[in-house]
Amino acid sequence: MTTFSIANDVAKYFAIVPALFIASIPALQGLNIMNLHSPETAILSAVIFNAIIIPLLIPLALRGVAYKPIGASALLRRNLLVYGLGGIVVPFVGIKLIDMIVSVFI
Repeated sequence: MTTFSIANDVAKYFAIVPALFIASIPALQGLNIMNLHSPETAILSAVIFNAIIIPLLIPLALRGVAYKPIGASALLRRNLLVYGLGGIVVPFVGIKLIDMIVSVFI
């Protein structure tokens, strides 16, 4: 869960940081790699994504990760792949989809 949470923050930073400072530092537009509609929709999309994902992750956190009698390095590699890569990909896709929906209404 911690791996997912840290990786999840990476995507949120790419959504929020450019949006916060784009007006005063236009060069930050290059960090808008998700091509989000506007600063307002970027921040709103990140907040909505958090509001959706946190309750969905609670059962996973309470259940934990099943124990499998494999080596520590194999376990670490598997968890980094599943939760680390998932923690980066899922927020990028989720925030972009939410931004596309929110931009229709704003």
